[in-house]
Amino acid sequence: MTTVPELVVLYFNLGLHYKDIAALLASRNHYIVSIRHLKRILKSCNLFRRKGHSDLDRAISFIYEQLQTSGQLHGYRWMYTKYKENGLNIRKEDVWLILRELDPRGVELRVRRQLRRRNYFAKGPNYIWHLDSYDKLKPFGICINGCIDGFSRKIIWMNAFTTSSDPKLIGGYYMEAVERLRGCPRIVRGDRGTENGKVRDCQRFLRRNIHDGSAIDSYIEGASTANQRIESWWGFLRRESMEFYICLFADLKDRGLFDGAYLDRGLIQFCFMGIIQDELDETTRVWDSHVIRPSKNDRVPSGRPRVMYMFPELHRTDDCISPVERADLQLCQSSCTFRPTVPCDTDMYNICNLLMVESQLHLPADAYQGLDLYLHLRNEIKSTL
Repeated sequence: MTTVPELVVLYFNLGLHYKDIAALLASRNHYIVSIRHLKRILKSCNLFRRKGHSDLDRAISFIYEQLQTSGQLHGYRWMYTKYKENGLNIRKEDVWLILRELDPRGVELRVRRQLRRRNYFAKGPNYIWHLDSYDKLKPFGICINGCIDGFSRKIIWMNAFTTSSDPKLIGGYYMEAVERLRGCPRIVRGDRGTENGKVRDCQRFLRRNIHDGSAIDSYIEGASTANQRIESWWGFLRRESMEFYICLFADLKDRGLFDGAYLDRGLIQFCFMGIIQDELDETTRVWDSHVIRPSKNDRVPSGRPRVMYMFPELHRTDDCISPVERADLQLCQSSCTFRPTVPCDTDMYNICNLLMVESQLHLPADAYQGLDLYLHLRNEIKSTL
């Protein structure tokens, strides 16, 4: 049985405020704890909000390393959350000061940007999922597909592969999420593309026997530009992460080192697919932990996406997940395709692995190692043609 201190540490590490920790202990675990006693528990566990900050040199080193790759796109709030997610502690003001010194030009450019938001409302977690594909890296052979919860803005999935046009593959992403969450959402919102056809069919099938008094279809389709939750997130993803890779690959193209043909696309997939997926996973992890500021629309909740998704009672709402039968789940899964572990065409994969063994090379750990491997494999293959 989980003890009170263990629960307090768990909720504290999720970034909850003291009053929310006390509320969850009372509602979910039936423990009545005062704020004063809660602070005593945290003190005994050596946990403090405003103490125990990391060494400033370590903070500078971490931020400097981030600025060498896609971290150069981050604002101070995002960098602060990323720092915290890596198990380090720092004041948000210190991150701002360090960024201003290390990257003054980046700070200046970000200050000029303005974001206009439209009104939006969802009843609770898993009431509506927004589904879409991101095609900015598609010319280079990498296709990204993602889904976000409309209420909490928590990422449901964010996957990179060689295509985002196969309905069975996109259906596989959806069914993996349904199995993991043990249910499907009330509504899925996608565009009119044929790639979402399997998700549409599975969603309607899984909810065919669920009668909740609503006449709204369980799958809604419309223009991609109107799918505002996920479209907004694509803009965020580009600013905080993918712009780095778009520029990296565009530079290869400008230098005549990428022509868009089968060979170059396959090599990009082999060298960068894992790196891009790791980047998506890291960005998703930090996003789910960052704080969404209050909106002028008082019907839109604010807070950390992960916390809003896990604890809807803090926002006086309920989880809207629709449970599914195991037989229905397996039937839908049998009609879907699931992403293979091979990141590119099988023949290309085998050739690249053979060349790496001959040259005693290893899979890249970052974008620059991936670039070196790409150039090496490209030269080796072209020299034999």
